[in-house]
Amino acid sequence: MASTTPRYWLMKSEPEECSIDDALAAPKATVPWVGVRNYQARNFMRDGMRVGDGVLFYHSSCAEPGIVGIARVASGVRADPTQFDAKSPYYDAASKLDAPRWLLVDVQALRKTRVLGLPELRGVPALADMMVLRKGNRLSITPVDAAHWRLIADGLLA
Repeated sequence: MASTTPRYWLMKSEPEECSIDDALAAPKATVPWVGVRNYQARNFMRDGMRVGDGVLFYHSSCAEPGIVGIARVASGVRADPTQFDAKSPYYDAASKLDAPRWLLVDVQALRKTRVLGLPELRGVPALADMMVLRKGNRLSITPVDAAHWRLIADGLLA
């Protein structure tokens, strides 16, 4: 039996690719989370994410990286079509239609927040073990503990 306990995630997106504003402006504020090309991040989507899970929407590779919104997982996992598109920067010639390597979920943006950057996150002792703050962590998707979620979503970003 699948767990009904909500799970929480931090999902990184480069704002030029898909910003929180882009997500909020999308139909039903839902966007497909394309382009994940790391097996561990893919496995988080495949094995851990469920519809309704909470998402900290994070802008990366920009002037001010950080959490910029609250979202939720809006669909189950499915094949990422960009892996089959030779014109896409996410094309993967080794991926096959009958055995796709790369997956996606739809994410629904719920609200934009102030930017909660890495320096501020690092300044909160209770967040010290958060995966995004670990030295060398470059994963685009990481799990977030329920206690960290409450502190951030219901506290720092409330």
